[in-house]
Amino acid sequence: MTEIGSPPAENAPAVAPPGASPADRLVSIDLVRGLVMVLMALDHVRDHIHRGALTSDPTDLSQAGAALFLTRWVTHFCAPVFVFLAGAGAFLWGARGRTRGELSRYLLTRGLWLVLLELTVVNWEWQMGIRLGFTVAQVIWALGWSMVALAVLVHLPTTVIVLIGGVMIVGHNLLDGIRPESLGALATLWKVLHVQGPIEYGPGRTLLVMYPLVPWIGVMATGYALGALYTRPLEERRGAMFALGGLLTGAFVAVRTLNVYGDPDPWSAQPDALITALSFLNCQKYPPSLLFLLMTLGPSLLLLAFLERGVSRLARPLVVFGRVPLFYYIVHLLLIDVLTVGLAVARYRSRTPELFAQGPPADYGYGLPVVYLVWIGVVAALYPVCRWYAAVKARSRSRWLSYL
Repeated sequence: MTEIGSPPAENAPAVAPPGASPADRLVSIDLVRGLVMVLMALDHVRDHIHRGALTSDPTDLSQAGAALFLTRWVTHFCAPVFVFLAGAGAFLWGARGRTRGELSRYLLTRGLWLVLLELTVVNWEWQMGIRLGFTVAQVIWALGWSMVALAVLVHLPTTVIVLIGGVMIVGHNLLDGIRPESLGALATLWKVLHVQGPIEYGPGRTLLVMYPLVPWIGVMATGYALGALYTRPLEERRGAMFALGGLLTGAFVAVRTLNVYGDPDPWSAQPDALITALSFLNCQKYPPSLLFLLMTLGPSLLLLAFLERGVSRLARPLVVFGRVPLFYYIVHLLLIDVLTVGLAVARYRSRTPELFAQGPPADYGYGLPVVYLVWIGVVAALYPVCRWYAAVKARSRSRWLSYL
């Protein structure tokens, strides 16, 4: 590994080639990525068809019951793990004989491509139609700009990259008191970087930044450093991941217990022990607080370490999903859109898909049992499609397929 203060040459390999083959090394990463993709579909099905999706916040313990809260909470792992493993994947992509310059160019072009997808196709899927006046910047936006930032960072030593990422994750809550309106001309930039909110960029045109970038860039940078562990022998990296995962999980419990830093919303004692425990787990996602990231990345590292022992045949479908994450993301939103309109038309026979596209009826929605059944159906329907596309990618030498 390059030492601090001695950046690698532009044409030098990004990292030393790992001893293990990519196929052996990536199964556990693909499985965990596939698992969070499946959980993500649960959140998106809930967001589309649950009866309270339009009127209540599933993390508001004064409104949501434990079942709804946990249905939402378990999906909190999705975005952090997705971005974290994208960073690790970038390191491993560079480890396969690419130069640091090639890695940087790939991250730059793929990151900009993801931002373009977010602002067009993904937004049109979320809004169930082409809407040009209102755009929402969500996880694919954050993923894309984090790749653009990593394209610059990869020219630094790995130890410096992880230090920068760690400072972003640990320290960004120190900036919570800075409000955009206090920054004058820099207010728009601050919304992009740290504070969730709308940006008016023309008459009747709004960009709603749901995923401010600073902590997500930190997550991708530390994920890139995780990729370096996969150049080490199996037992050494397993031990390191177990130790790191345990440290982060323990840090979450300790810091959250103190209730003094790491999340804008302190936990509090509730009328019963279960709701008190849920209050303890109820950390801010937009932007992700330090405690939110400790709570999600710590257990995920423990799972990655555990899976280094091998993957059960029963879990192999998750590996398929994990190998085509962007394809899965785009197709699953399209499928959920179709099902959402279909369910609405079936329930409100006088309403057409065109009317529904203007917004679902006020009384539209189903209970959690229906949400879970539809989710299972969505995942089952996606599996053969994703398996086909994964096979196409495996056979093809086309460079453009790596962008989807």
